[in-house]
Formats: sequence, structure tokens, C-alpha cells
Amino acid sequence: MHRAAMGYVYILECADGTYYVGSTTNIEARLWQHQHGPGGAAYTRRRRPVRLVWCAEFESIAAAFAFEKQVQGGRRDKREALIRGEYDLLPALSSRRRVDPGEVVACVVSSCC
Repeated sequence: MHRAAMGYVYILECADGTYYVGSTTNIEARLWQHQHGPGGAAYTRRRRPVRLVWCAEFESIAAAFAFEKQVQGGRRDKREALIRGEYDLLPALSSRRRVDPGEVVACVVSSCC
């Protein structure tokens, strides 16, 4: 039986103070791409260096992608609440809630890279 790949959602702080939200199945490789490679997002290539400020691991890439889209659609204060770990503020900062928080496996920065 084939097990689905784990997924990660991450927030990068760019050199200009903006945030970039992404998802991937290989966090280390993706962070390298954002920081050094030509394969990073065009947004971060123009705003290097970038710094990982938040990362969460999900049961599947599909769940990670869905959560990424929710965070991307949110305001800056929602991203900053995630970064600070103030998860109790998220419902008030969200217009709709789509991903069950039970799908998040882990939410730490230090173990993501």
C-alpha cells in the first residue's frame, strides 16, 4: 500500500518585510530553492534573503495545499498570529474556516529545516 506524502505549509519573511506563503512535500529543498536557486518563486527571488518564520506539517499534501490557500487569502495579521503561535485568534481573523485543525500534524519552525 502506498502512503501519501506528508505536506508542509510555510511562511517566509522576505528582506523587504513581506511574507510569502507556500506548500511543499520537501521543505528543505524548497527553502533552498527560495534562497538560492532559480526554481524558487519569482516573488522571493526578487526579495532575498528570505527567512523561515513558520512551518506546519500536514497528513497529506492536499491538506497542506488547502491550508496554504486559506493563509494566502488572509490578511497580514492572520499570518502574524500564526507566526506568534496565537492560534486562538485565527477564527476571528478568518472569514471562513475550511481545514480541520486536526489535520495538522506538527507546527514548529526548528524541525522544518
